[in-house]
Amino acid sequence: MMHTSTNTGTNRGPSPRAGASTSTSRGYRAKRMILELLMILLALVFLVPFYFLLVNSVKSFGDILTNSAGWPHAFLWNNYAQAWKITAFPKVFGNSLLIAVISNVVLALISSMAAYRMVRRDTVFNRLLFAAFVAAMVIPFQSIMIPLVKVVSTLGLMDTRTGLIICYLGFGAPLSVFLFHGFVKSVPREIEEAGRVDGCSTYGIFFRVVLPLMQPIIVTVIILNALWIWNDYLMPSLILQSPSRQTIPIATYAFFGQFTKQWDLALPALVLGITPIVIFFLAMQKYIIEGIAQGSVKG
Repeated sequence: MMHTSTNTGTNRGPSPRAGASTSTSRGYRAKRMILELLMILLALVFLVPFYFLLVNSVKSFGDILTNSAGWPHAFLWNNYAQAWKITAFPKVFGNSLLIAVISNVVLALISSMAAYRMVRRDTVFNRLLFAAFVAAMVIPFQSIMIPLVKVVSTLGLMDTRTGLIICYLGFGAPLSVFLFHGFVKSVPREIEEAGRVDGCSTYGIFFRVVLPLMQPIIVTVIILNALWIWNDYLMPSLILQSPSRQTIPIATYAFFGQFTKQWDLALPALVLGITPIVIFFLAMQKYIIEGIAQGSVKG
């Protein structure tokens, strides 16, 4: 009888603690589901401008004015062909690509080398120099664009892609150096010392040891600068005047006159212009969070 009563006691239902744990788990899943739904709705809100852009790019001018939010009555794919021809898209695309690639490569190389030197040689001068780079990040471009044009004109670099690239190097260096500076602090010195033992010079240690470890922040810097340079309108409009040297944003502005705005051609041109950089961003976005976290938090 005692043995039977013992079994009866051990075969009772789940304890109150287990029931509380189950209810807590269900509550957590419900909150998570609600949060995910809110994030999906927020993402849809941010995608609304893309909807207007894509839908209206295949409408007639009158249809855009009368029914901008609705579905097209007829898909006018010829809008893209006209925008391609009027903007001379292959030419302006080549100009934008050339300027963005050269500016990004040189920025990544020079900024990484400068940041590495500032971190490894912790002198008063390097600290002041880094503080100057950080201070330059808060200077608005509009406050110095007139002196910039005068300097570029004096150097004979107006209406040249070289002059525009040099300007991008100057304005892109502060943020790039800041990100590289934080990342270099997370690189162990022991790795560099091992390279010196193997006979590497200072440049050898940087290019063979340190630079490969910088891949996450290099990709991050390239993505951020590429988005800025590709979509920039103000600086190219100040430096470039010849139609043969125009970038995509300047060429797209040709559809907006003083009295007319050709939305039926401007919107396809905008789609053509943002498509390459959107594809590039989607392909490389996984490196952004990793690079920024390691570049601005560590050290």
